[in-house]
Amino acid sequence: MPTPIRALALATLLLVPLLARAQTAPVPAGSVTELDAVTVNGVQPGPGLWQVRRGGHVLWILATLSPLPEKMQWQTADVEQAIADSQVVLGSPGAKLDTEVGFFGKLFLLPSLLKARKNPDGARLVDLVSADDYARWQVLKAKYIGRDGGVERWRPLFAALELYRKALKKSDLDSKASVTDTVRDLARRHDIPLINVTYHLKVDDLRGAIKAFTRSGPNDLECFHRAVSGLETELPLIRARANAWATGDLDALRALPADGARQACLEAITEAGFARQLGLADLPARVRDTWLSAADKALLDHAQSFAVLPLEALIGPQSALPGLRARGYTVTAPDEVPAPDDADTGGMAPAASTAATAPPGR
Repeated sequence: MPTPIRALALATLLLVPLLARAQTAPVPAGSVTELDAVTVNGVQPGPGLWQVRRGGHVLWILATLSPLPEKMQWQTADVEQAIADSQVVLGSPGAKLDTEVGFFGKLFLLPSLLKARKNPDGARLVDLVSADDYARWQVLKAKYIGRDGGVERWRPLFAALELYRKALKKSDLDSKASVTDTVRDLARRHDIPLINVTYHLKVDDLRGAIKAFTRSGPNDLECFHRAVSGLETELPLIRARANAWATGDLDALRALPADGARQACLEAITEAGFARQLGLADLPARVRDTWLSAADKALLDHAQSFAVLPLEALIGPQSALPGLRARGYTVTAPDEVPAPDDADTGGMAPAASTAATAPPGR
């Protein structure tokens, strides 16, 4: 069971990194005709590297995705070589909550955080959601969560997130595996500086924000509805995305539809009054602009750099790549034919290798 702080973070202030990840546009029904029910395992290459270059300077970008196949071993030799040859590594973009509350102040906020996770006035899920949704919830809860009476008093949004987390685990998908952690470890191994790309969101009254969430939090009934009505339909899609990342199948990654339940839950947060009060409405654009500025500096100052970006920031409708092209850089996807002058830019793709490492983040 998540701690109170983690529970609130998942759905409000500290969910910011997810808010920066635009969803890929859904494809028409029937475009994906068959989905493999088996999660890949063993040594897998990952999605390859995007190349951004101008003149003699190059930036390699690795796409990140979560969850990933639980039993996959990610073949990182090419990534390690690209990092070792770089002068700097850019971490995954995100946002940080800046508040005046110190360590002991945060401890005193724990009761408020716990209250924010629970329904006001002791209400239970059965009192809040539709009868049809609650009937579906009972079936899915028994299958994926089991006997946990406490979750029945959680807000529908938090209950939906818990259901997804447990369902992923039982589907051989690992939401804790972190490509970013592996990249960080490789940078440390080769003594390459790692720059955290972070937009700082100033919040003067954290206690007030928590009270606002408790009083008028997100309208999360749609999130709950999408979770319980679409979970077993979307699990194969989530598994297919994880498999496609592991095997480097970019065509499949581009074609697969978005996770509709996750989108509904994010909208429940960003459209809430407390979110507008905190300035979350245009946060994804601000995080993206912060990353573009960091990429500009890396490409200006270094012959070779390395970066990680969420997959949706590379192939989604709000990709950061058009912003790079607008700045005059040439961008090449892993499955595109390199430009003829690649050899003159220091931008040749890392050589293939059969070496394998442990799964990301392990």
